[in-house]
Amino acid sequence: MLNQHLVWRRALLIFLIVMGALFLLRLHRADGTEQPSESIAAGHRLAEAWCMECHVIGAMPTGAKKVPPDFVAVANRPSTTKLWLKVFLKTSHPTMPNIIVGPSEADDLANYIMSLKRD
Repeated sequence: MLNQHLVWRRALLIFLIVMGALFLLRLHRADGTEQPSESIAAGHRLAEAWCMECHVIGAMPTGAKKVPPDFVAVANRPSTTKLWLKVFLKTSHPTMPNIIVGPSEADDLANYIMSLKRD
């Protein structure tokens, strides 16, 4: 009887340790990437530094011209996904300056633009 209680206690302890580790991995991503809110803020800073000269970063003011599109309009296109944005940002386009966007910067910009999506 004593051995059975010991087995259950050890099993419970192992279970709690595993659950705690999974919880910590969920809070602190195992791949070292930033949490979404930090990434969105970083993407907003990048958009202000790199994109604001041509694009409206927030919503388009009433009566403003639509070319190039504002980021709210881009986010709310049915075809816009985070993956699509990351590929777009890493691809050269004749109408955009040739900005070299690193992988983490592409993630941050994509997270920021997707944060503007209205449900």
